[in-house]
Order: sequence, then structure tokens, then C-alpha cells
Amino acid sequence: MVHDAVFGLPHWLVVGLGLGIASSVLAAVLFVAADRLYPSPRAHRRRDDGEHRRRAELRDYLEAIGEAYAEDHPVDGQPVAFYLPERDVAITFDAHAYYRIDRSPTHPVLVEHEMPGVHLGDRLPFEVPDVDFGPGEAGDDHRDPATAAFEELGVSASASLDEVKTAYRRKVKEVHPDQGGDEDEFKRVREAYTTAKRHAG
Repeated sequence: MVHDAVFGLPHWLVVGLGLGIASSVLAAVLFVAADRLYPSPRAHRRRDDGEHRRRAELRDYLEAIGEAYAEDHPVDGQPVAFYLPERDVAITFDAHAYYRIDRSPTHPVLVEHEMPGVHLGDRLPFEVPDVDFGPGEAGDDHRDPATAAFEELGVSASASLDEVKTAYRRKVKEVHPDQGGDEDEFKRVREAYTTAKRHAG
């Protein structure tokens, strides 16, 4: 019955439908193949940049407290971001690795990609010395939020609301993920704008 209905159609319509379906399938195959052969660097870069920055902050923190560490070290069959051999502590971004290591004698510490490195000390299972990174480094997390917001936007603390809006529009274009910017930085700029608007002169 379907066979009769299809062949009852005009020849040009059947050929057109066949060519349309074939070209759609071909286009889909080409897109999938191109994505596998040439993956979008932006998606990978956002994820890698965020982890790279957190690793650098964790590295700085461990060096500041004088802890020896090994990076990308296997622990109980699981690769971890940092291993502290003198303490038998594994620091990982991977929740699966955390739960597997938790059953071993090694003490696992799970950190999120968004967690500033200076907060690692709160999660370590031993006493850590207080660390002052000074201005311009990880210690900036303790600055006045309004001051930090104005600095993030690149304007003075006495900037007017119009100046804050102009600075935000300029800055957000630079860091927007659609323009190749970093997702974390984009989020920081938006948060800074929200704070700076409330404190603008």
C-alpha cells in the first residue's frame, strides 16, 4: 500500500524527496566527522583554562605552606592532581577518584574547579600555617568586595554609574565566551558589575 502511494506520486517529487533526504544525511555525517577531526578549541580551552588556573593556585598555596607534592600522581590506581607524600594526602578534582581513594589508607581531598586555591587549607586534614599572599595574588579574595569589583572593571572606586556601565560593556565584550573568552572570567565580570553598580557614585 505504501509502495503504491510512493510510486503514485509524480516522479519529480520522489526524486526531490530522495535528494533532500540524502543531502541532509550527508551534511549530518560531515558535521559529525568534522567535529571529531577538528573539535572546537573554545569548549576545551574554557575547561582547560579553568583547571589550569586552579592548579596554578593550588601549586602556589602548597609551596607557600611548604608542602612537598607530586602532580598527576597515581594513588590506588587513580590519577590525582596533587599528592602530598609526607602526609599521604591525595588532592583531586574527580569525585569518582575521591570515592575510590576514600576506601584506602590515603586521605583524599576533593576540590572544585571554582574553588580558589587559597581555600585548600580549610580542607586539608592537618594544621596549616596562615599564608598572606599580599596584594595582587591569591590573597585578593579578602579585599573589600566593592574595591575588587571596581578593579575588575578597570575603573576607579569613585567612578560614576555611567562610567561603570561603559567599563562593563567594554570588558564583557573582551571576555565573553562567544568571543573566545573564558567562562570563569565572564562570570567574574558580571558579578563585579552587579556589585559596582550598587556602590557607584
